[in-house]
Amino acid sequence: MRGAFARPLLLSVALLMVGLAGAQIAFSRLNLAGQQVQSVNLYGAEYASQGVLDRVVRISREGPIIRVEGYGHVLLLPLDEDPQRAATTFNTVQLDTDRVKARTATLLNGNLYLPLDTLARGLGAEYRAGNFRVIPARLQGVSSRAGASSDRLVLDLTRDVSFSDELRGTTVTVTLEDVQGDARRYTTRGAFVPRAQVARDGDDLKLSFTLPPGSGYRVYRVVRAGGSRLVVDAGPGIPYTSPALLERISRPLIVLDPARVPDLGRDVTLDVARRAAELLSQAGWQVRLTRDGQSALGLNQKLALARRSDVYLALDLGRFPGTDRGGVTVYEPTGRATAQIVEAVRSGGKAPYIDLAIGGAGGTRRLSELLRGELKGGGVTAQAETVSRTLTLGEAPQAALLLELGWVGNEDDRADLASAGRLRAMSVAVARSVATYLTARAANAGRTVSGTPADGPQASGAAGAGQ
Repeated sequence: MRGAFARPLLLSVALLMVGLAGAQIAFSRLNLAGQQVQSVNLYGAEYASQGVLDRVVRISREGPIIRVEGYGHVLLLPLDEDPQRAATTFNTVQLDTDRVKARTATLLNGNLYLPLDTLARGLGAEYRAGNFRVIPARLQGVSSRAGASSDRLVLDLTRDVSFSDELRGTTVTVTLEDVQGDARRYTTRGAFVPRAQVARDGDDLKLSFTLPPGSGYRVYRVVRAGGSRLVVDAGPGIPYTSPALLERISRPLIVLDPARVPDLGRDVTLDVARRAAELLSQAGWQVRLTRDGQSALGLNQKLALARRSDVYLALDLGRFPGTDRGGVTVYEPTGRATAQIVEAVRSGGKAPYIDLAIGGAGGTRRLSELLRGELKGGGVTAQAETVSRTLTLGEAPQAALLLELGWVGNEDDRADLASAGRLRAMSVAVARSVATYLTARAANAGRTVSGTPADGPQASGAAGAGQ
């Protein structure tokens, strides 16, 4: 009898607990950064699932800790599998570097849920029941402070934002991603950064200023309640630092690849390459030849050099039985690069400085124009054409050309190639065009170099030397 009475009583208690649970957990609607999504009211607190929150923040799990990243903040929330305990404000969570008492993460039906009030507190968002609003990122103003050895620019923002910075030539550019604000010029009282400019670039804002000689700069964020600051210090009191990639730009590698052409009586491609290499080396440039009079690099060794090169210039002679073609031709490679990483970068997005490691077609085209111009100045007319399926040129990540010095079967070309003056003019044209191209690129990367590969009156004017 007692057992028969106990079973209905236990069933009633179980039903009561289900009713209480149903009352404490209810689905609702949430406006999340302008989008209507589903949320859960969990023991009086509003939660949203990872699948919903992935739209505005990055969420990952590191053992028993849930890591939330977004808007310049990092939140660490312990995972409590007891929903009722997780929804209390007695849990310890970390918001950036502050440890505070707040609701924490939990699981419902195996899915991860996070408390919206804790997220809003840590991310600097605005929250009330049913509405989670991310404060728009806006540049509120730029202020400055002059120092004895450095000046400071302070960018006041409504919230923390993603940013990047780079130095090109003498110009520092700080890019604020997806930030609203006015484009304007600022004048400071600083001796090192007397002025700065904010300009709009699509959805981004760009702050730029001129870095004085012998100076360095640094950019760092200061996150605070109700907003954020981006601080830029610049001047001789700041150590100069630069990526190793930029340092390499001041010591580029030039590879000259003279083809061996038999039965011509004189090794004209090697003559031109040697003379150009001598002029460039005297001016301080780093030059490698793929062969000399006795030995030559194998294909794999040449390809390895090509992959390291900043300028790759192949020198050859046209030869095809029965053709009446003649003249000097500068060939630019076309089509897909044979090196997969080069092709991937050229067909995709670019990160800061990536064009200093892997150049597009613009560098090759510019070098081609310079080379044809220098040849013309030396009395040599050169045509411009394109060539595809050239392995070594396709492996070069930067500027790469094929210079055809003439045609073996053309009598006029053979006579020209027998002239020491003609070969000297082509050597000077190669050296000067390469030096001019690399000097401009080095200046754009933040390192200006100078020097002159000269050959008497035929090579007057300034070109560049990098060391």
